[in-house]
Amino acid sequence: MAINTDLTDKQHIVTVSEDGSKAESEMDLLHEHALTIVVNEQRLMRLICTKQNLHELVLGRLLTDGLIEGMQDVSKLWFCKYENEATVLLSRELKLTEDIREDLTCCTGNRVYLAQEEKAFGKLPECRWEPEWIFALAAEFSKGTELHDRTGSTHSCILARNGEVLFVCEDIGRHNAVDKAVGYGLKNGVPLAECMLYTSGRVPVDMAEKVIAAGIPVLVSKSLPTAEAVSLAHEYGLTLIGNAHRDSMRLF
Repeated sequence: MAINTDLTDKQHIVTVSEDGSKAESEMDLLHEHALTIVVNEQRLMRLICTKQNLHELVLGRLLTDGLIEGMQDVSKLWFCKYENEATVLLSRELKLTEDIREDLTCCTGNRVYLAQEEKAFGKLPECRWEPEWIFALAAEFSKGTELHDRTGSTHSCILARNGEVLFVCEDIGRHNAVDKAVGYGLKNGVPLAECMLYTSGRVPVDMAEKVIAAGIPVLVSKSLPTAEAVSLAHEYGLTLIGNAHRDSMRLF
């Protein structure tokens, strides 16, 4: 398979073992892609991401940040030639304040230059889910993804509805991977209130906030949540499942 040079770069490495032996080889390393998002002619945020599914990333980020409520708020979205800048025109004005905010637990250093007014979360709707759906998602996750298999450097996320996998994506950052999955659902008219997300990353409170803001009622993780994330889940009706594997899970 031809390697996409936008995504990876082959590097020479030397593996050193405990006994002092050395072995030379090559491996693919993941490229970091810097994407600036301009909304209504205002430079809003800079994301460090993986250069794939960028439309989904932008749409998902706008939704989980509370900047839009749905596709009806997006008049136009386009990218520059090198996809280093995304420009979004909304059908309504934004109330923004001068500020710089970093995602609290983002592993990519994503930055927000202008912050919108705080938006209150709504109580999530009840959503039917079955334990076998969770185990099936864990089995799907165990199959791996192309970039992670090649580099070992990505997080992945699965969007599913009624036990059916709709979309699988990956990114250098777990926040970005969630946004890509959310953006896919938004872009394709999927009712997010009937969906669940499976993430490879841990779930601190800001990750739980993203999913609640998107209106997704079930969040599943291969890893574990923090105590604050569990408290937030209880408050807003988010079903939170951790340590999800093919044969067991923990419901918080």
